[in-house]
Amino acid sequence: MTEYIFFSGKGGVGKTTMASATAIHYANEGRKVLIVTTDPASNLGDVFEQEIGHKITPIDGVQNLYAMEIEPDAATGEYKERIIGPFREIMPEDVIATLEEQFSSPCTTEIASFDRFIDFMEANEYEIVIFDTAPTGHTIRLLELPVDWSKHIEESAKGSGQTCLGPVQAIQESKEKYDRAMALLRNPDRTKFVFVMRPEELSLYETVRAMKELMAIEIMSGKIIINGILPKEVCDIDFFKKKYESQQKIIRKTDEMFNGSRRYMLLRDGEVKGINTLKSVAQELFNGGGVSFNVGLEAPSPEAFILEKPDIERLWFPRIETKAIFFTGKGGVGKTTISCIAALYLSRQGFKTLLVTTDPAAHIGQVLDVKVGSQPAEIARDLYAVMIDQEEAFKQYKEKILNEAKGKYSDDMLAAMEEELNSPCTEEMAAFDKFAQFIESKDYDVIVFDTAPTGHTLRLLDLPFDYAKQVEMMISTGADTDAKEVAQRRFKEMIRMLRDKSHTVFSLVLYPESTPITESYRAMLDLKKAGIETQVVVANMILPEEVCVNDFFKNRRKMQMKYLKEIKERFNLPVLQFPLMEAELKGLQRLGVAVQEILKV
Repeated sequence: MTEYIFFSGKGGVGKTTMASATAIHYANEGRKVLIVTTDPASNLGDVFEQEIGHKITPIDGVQNLYAMEIEPDAATGEYKERIIGPFREIMPEDVIATLEEQFSSPCTTEIASFDRFIDFMEANEYEIVIFDTAPTGHTIRLLELPVDWSKHIEESAKGSGQTCLGPVQAIQESKEKYDRAMALLRNPDRTKFVFVMRPEELSLYETVRAMKELMAIEIMSGKIIINGILPKEVCDIDFFKKKYESQQKIIRKTDEMFNGSRRYMLLRDGEVKGINTLKSVAQELFNGGGVSFNVGLEAPSPEAFILEKPDIERLWFPRIETKAIFFTGKGGVGKTTISCIAALYLSRQGFKTLLVTTDPAAHIGQVLDVKVGSQPAEIARDLYAVMIDQEEAFKQYKEKILNEAKGKYSDDMLAAMEEELNSPCTEEMAAFDKFAQFIESKDYDVIVFDTAPTGHTLRLLDLPFDYAKQVEMMISTGADTDAKEVAQRRFKEMIRMLRDKSHTVFSLVLYPESTPITESYRAMLDLKKAGIETQVVVANMILPEEVCVNDFFKNRRKMQMKYLKEIKERFNLPVLQFPLMEAELKGLQRLGVAVQEILKV
């Protein structure tokens, strides 16, 4: 029977690398292996250095190995057509039009991707199926879906027979499918979960939190891989000795907390890309042993270049109306830390600043070292912070809708409305409603958004555009036209604000390596399709030249310089550079030091 292996963890910890190396290991043993990504910000093709896309593709140079990147838009189209297609020949056009409208819900993409994901769990064509899953917050949401949707379908069947995805009879077959998926996910003989983490406090915190959330839905996690460990022999100056000691402290803490299987993977002095390098990683992962570095073999230096520096005052300082600043990028590039530093910097300029996270794997509270709740709270002079809690937002959103509807509709209509609101996808709309309220707020001079990893961010920012179209369709039905027109005007104003470069600044955060650059470039193009222009690139974790005294770090810095040059050429935008700091930035005091050193307040 097919075995399933899930790789998960905080974004940027090396899940794709570890999953790909594992796939190569088993394929080289002669087992037929499929590796699938469900990450909307997938980089599987980049790691294997070949095009993969939304189809099962044999991997060049490795027998028995196949890969696929589940593309959300393609999955949605396939899902919609599978449900609606059989009805096209037998249903009137107006019924088909109604189905199409119901399947235009913003949550359809999420359930469609998961539906495709389950198909691989039910097939027996492969001996091992490896899932390179999305960053942890999104992964947990993904894995909770079959539980929520099974319950929602069952409850809808007892009620009006309607779900937010159309008539329940059209998707009734999905209930058994989702239940079977959960049974497989909960079977440790068939399914294993591997958590990848970095030897850092935030990464450990996220791993513990995600494991607890898995246990809450009766899924037991297995092996832990601690990736990116500094080799002791190259840490020969205080700067890296301190980072090495900090990492070792987290490793010891991890060993004390977990009794299960653990693997320790060293940081390499070059990028992990291509079949040969992945084979080397697989050897280290499964057989142990040392890693050969290119010590004594210095990488070639890139040609000299000059990066345009951003005008921070022009970009970030508010003029007449509230300024909204978004930081987005691949998970693990340091968006949370950068957004916290930016917010602290702005508050110290005397601007009343609100720091908001819309990331389901929020870490703002950990970085600030203060409790951040669902209501804005002052954490320092002129600095406020808030976390959009989906559960809390859902509760408030549902109450608001039902209270507004009371007295306008019959009891039957209210019951149907409440049933519709109980859909798990309503949580996402509720979170966006809260997000929109902060965007529209006039209570702050600046609002800094620590957004979710790239794929999820783009879906979040797509919502007002998709939802505006949905509102227009609802208006055409003639139901409560005044309310629909108010909603339409509100979302059109939201779109205007997001596209207004004087009101809203979009910043891409990355570190100078191939995969983050590729993903950020895709994100920039996707934003452009929505009429949004990116205005600045933040290059994070730049190795200071003065601390790179041996070949290992000289090679890593030269690699970074090569990619900084590529950033300049590909993005053609101002670049704000943030150096790698000696100590992990945690707490307002350390963040304040970073503000002094980096932004020269």
